[in-house]
Amino acid sequence: MRVSDVAELLLLAALWGGSFLFMRMTAPVLGPVWLIEMRVLLAGLFLLPFLIRLNLWGEVRRKVIPLFIVGFINSALPFSLFAFASLFLPAGFTSILNATSPLFGTIVASVWLKEKLTVSRMIGFVLGFAGVVALIGWKTFAATPSFFAAVGAGLLAAVMYAIAAPYAKQQLSSVPSLVTSTVSQLSAAIFLLPALPFTVPKTVPTTDIVVAVLALALFSTALAYILYFRLIKNIGSTKTLTVTYLIPLFAMLWGAIVLKESVTSSMVFGCTLILLGTAIANAANPLKISHS
Repeated sequence: MRVSDVAELLLLAALWGGSFLFMRMTAPVLGPVWLIEMRVLLAGLFLLPFLIRLNLWGEVRRKVIPLFIVGFINSALPFSLFAFASLFLPAGFTSILNATSPLFGTIVASVWLKEKLTVSRMIGFVLGFAGVVALIGWKTFAATPSFFAAVGAGLLAAVMYAIAAPYAKQQLSSVPSLVTSTVSQLSAAIFLLPALPFTVPKTVPTTDIVVAVLALALFSTALAYILYFRLIKNIGSTKTLTVTYLIPLFAMLWGAIVLKESVTSSMVFGCTLILLGTAIANAANPLKISHS
């Protein structure tokens, strides 16, 4: 990978690392459906003027069906599933579930895109996932139906990401990332509309909740998805999905900075495994990285 690709991967992880904290803060107040509706609608509306200014409507018309499919399987459904999981699980545990998407992704890509499943890549993924587990740490949870439903929702969301990434690579590789990001978010908002009347929030959100939703929509969604689809186009779906190993690292970093949470030795050890595993999976030998 080029240096610019590595930088974009790290920035994407930083943006998405904050999304689990934002969802944990806002989902109990707004509910999963209304939270995600505001997330994707605000993100899409923010990006829309740029799409119009660049006169990219021809690209939208040419690929409208794949764009809507990506909006459903990569935004509307997995976002809602993770927001539901956030009602019952800590942000760190939810990020572990999210980190399984590269594991599902390697299988999907090897079958669908015929990408070679090398031993080194599998070693990298195993190390990366082990690092995520070490970073967050296992905790004891009551074996309630809500817990199992939340875990199932998180794993299903990870599967959706694993399917969406190669689909976007196959169907939308020639489409500008701005088009994919904008239309996928707006189409996701359309898909969620029928559920809104049945999931109206019972309380009025505070200023802190409104600010968290705006940050989730503009930074962790609008900007993040431009980077995400650029990376899929430039380095492929399998390598791009390794961003999920880096997300818990940044989630912990934001927790330490914003919430004054302590940084433990297990966190340092986990982060080391995550970075090592991601480098091996991406074959990102620093001596071989392009500077173009």
